[in-house]
Amino acid sequence: MKRKSLVSVGGVATAVGAGVIGLGVGTVLAGITRDALRTSTAVDDGPDDLLCEPEIAPLRQTVRTADGTALNVEVYGADDDDPAGDVIVMVHGWTCNTAYWYPQINHLITPDAGDRRVVVYDQRGHGRSERGRARPTVAMLGQDLDAVLEAAVPSGRRAILVGHSMGGMTIMSWAAQFPEKVGAKVSAAVLVSTAANAVMENHGLVPVDLPAYARPFTPVVTKAITSVPVPIPKTQYGVKFSHYIALGPNARKSHVDFVDEMVGSCPPRARAGWGSAMGKLDVTAGLEALTVPTVVVVGTEDRLTPPRHAEQMAEVLRRNGSLRDLVVYEGVGHMSSIEAAERFNEMLDELVADVSRTAQRAG
Repeated sequence: MKRKSLVSVGGVATAVGAGVIGLGVGTVLAGITRDALRTSTAVDDGPDDLLCEPEIAPLRQTVRTADGTALNVEVYGADDDDPAGDVIVMVHGWTCNTAYWYPQINHLITPDAGDRRVVVYDQRGHGRSERGRARPTVAMLGQDLDAVLEAAVPSGRRAILVGHSMGGMTIMSWAAQFPEKVGAKVSAAVLVSTAANAVMENHGLVPVDLPAYARPFTPVVTKAITSVPVPIPKTQYGVKFSHYIALGPNARKSHVDFVDEMVGSCPPRARAGWGSAMGKLDVTAGLEALTVPTVVVVGTEDRLTPPRHAEQMAEVLRRNGSLRDLVVYEGVGHMSSIEAAERFNEMLDELVADVSRTAQRAG
């Protein structure tokens, strides 16, 4: 009889515990949903020509990674026979693909911009690239970038690396693993809306006005959102969530729709695998190894990698003498090089010009 009573008590305690967890998780999700649905309506001011597919088709090539995974690499602009200028290599972020960089490609491959050689690639599991069999890791990101640099940057030339979100983490992962190549293979870097560590612990997706009992369940919800391989349903409210999570409150409708379509096309297993990998992020050593002029970019309304990350990275780079600039875009969210494309492109032009002048003086 006594044993039966203990079992009954244990069952009640388990049920109560499950109820508390369910209440806490539900409250966090309800808070995120509430704020997402309250997001301002996107500004419908017509299409953005910079988001159009480039008129000039890229040269596509397949690059094999160290473990044999096939990556889709796209090369725009000047060919291998043109030795002028550094190659601009752009690395997209989590759940995106090469289309993320359309605003920069459309700007850079025009005659006015000097018809620069631009290289973009799909991170493994994204776009046209294979996912591979190995479990995704942050170290793998840097190793994949190394394979792309070796294959797509002609001998004797260097790269200007531009990385957005997980793409910035990729650059830092590469620098941590190949510090001896940083000065030899790279002339400058741009870290866009990214972080060097604790990215899952320091985001701004969860409302600040949650009840105290719900706050301990924030990590559980964060892990579920980023690491569970379920399809993203296409609903009338889905765009609202994309807007809330990825863009600033006053974003253009054309930008929100573009991002929503791009993120929705990412395979669930790739999204979950890389979301889980970023939960263990710490590429501070790579940040320390970036000894070339580096620009850090962030939007004030970035919920995924809030400005505190950019400020921390800038401080490390400043201490090491590598910080070229910390650029902050007011009112802009996580997709900063789309939302603030014109300003971002101007910054990139200035960086490319400075690198070219430095190379000429050295020559």
